[in-house]
Amino acid sequence: MLNIRVVAVNAGGRSEPVVLPQPIPVREVMDRPRIRMPRALRSKYIRHAGEQINLVIPFSGKPKPVISWTKNGQPLDTKKVNVRNSDKDSILFIRKAERDDSGSYEMSVKVDSFEDKTTLIIQIVDLPGPPVSVKLVDSWGFNAALEWTPPKDNGNTEITGYTVQKADKKTGEWFTVLEHFHRLNVTVTDLVMGNVYTFRVFSENMVGRSETAAVTKDAARIKKTGIVYKPLEYKEHDFSEAPKFTAPLKDRAATVGYTAKLLCAVRGSPKPKIEWLKNQMLLGDDPKFRQINNQGVCSLEIRKPSSFDGGVYTCRAKNALGEATVACKLEVKQVTIQEEKDKK
Repeated sequence: MLNIRVVAVNAGGRSEPVVLPQPIPVREVMDRPRIRMPRALRSKYIRHAGEQINLVIPFSGKPKPVISWTKNGQPLDTKKVNVRNSDKDSILFIRKAERDDSGSYEMSVKVDSFEDKTTLIIQIVDLPGPPVSVKLVDSWGFNAALEWTPPKDNGNTEITGYTVQKADKKTGEWFTVLEHFHRLNVTVTDLVMGNVYTFRVFSENMVGRSETAAVTKDAARIKKTGIVYKPLEYKEHDFSEAPKFTAPLKDRAATVGYTAKLLCAVRGSPKPKIEWLKNQMLLGDDPKFRQINNQGVCSLEIRKPSSFDGGVYTCRAKNALGEATVACKLEVKQVTIQEEKDKK
């Protein structure tokens, strides 16, 4: 409130003041309150359970408006919902949204007797529960008919479909038959004859598929239809054969003191017995000679041969159906002094 007076002034000085009889009130220019709701919040605001909600709603008005919030006509629960107000906007904050945070939130901006209001619809959605039950109605031929009831918990949003799966009791592995199926009954076809099947059904909504499924108590047994399989009769092939060398021995030269190896390959059934001879004399178990037969590949290793180890070596293979032989000549040379120097 201001008191006003007026004084006249000239070269001689100031006059006595004249005072207004009543003080004058000073007021801020009033601006009616107005909420500027963001376009994204004008329709239903949907979020998944567990997500954070942080909504900024600007407004205008002078002098500074009084801001208030309600949920479904009741004051907000300040333990779960935080509101921060400034001169230009109001922030609604929920750290971890839960389904019971869904509802109609009303914001009021008031300046003296003027008021503006807006309503914000928040919907918190979650995964649905499984169908209440699923029942095997009938099974015939290669088909099975199923029925189920909707879930008690739809996740706070509309059920958009169902996923149907089957499992053969032999393997226990689940395979998807149908996805995003809208009806509450279905006939599953193309089942395998002789198998026993169990079925389960998941619920679906905009968030995703239910974590668990409803499983049929009864199993569908796909009976055999009298088809008898008669296997063809095959005569067993006789693989018996006399020994036969597929890779012969080859003549070669060795050096005194340097191990030499003779190689050949043989086949036969039953497995032939292998014998090595030198100059038609059986070698037997002489430790100087190492005899190996691995998958039909026969080798004779002559350890540090001398000039007396030269001669004709024979490999003989025998089984009940016959025998075969293969021979080669081994020449053992003495190393000359010049060759020794060349090697050094």
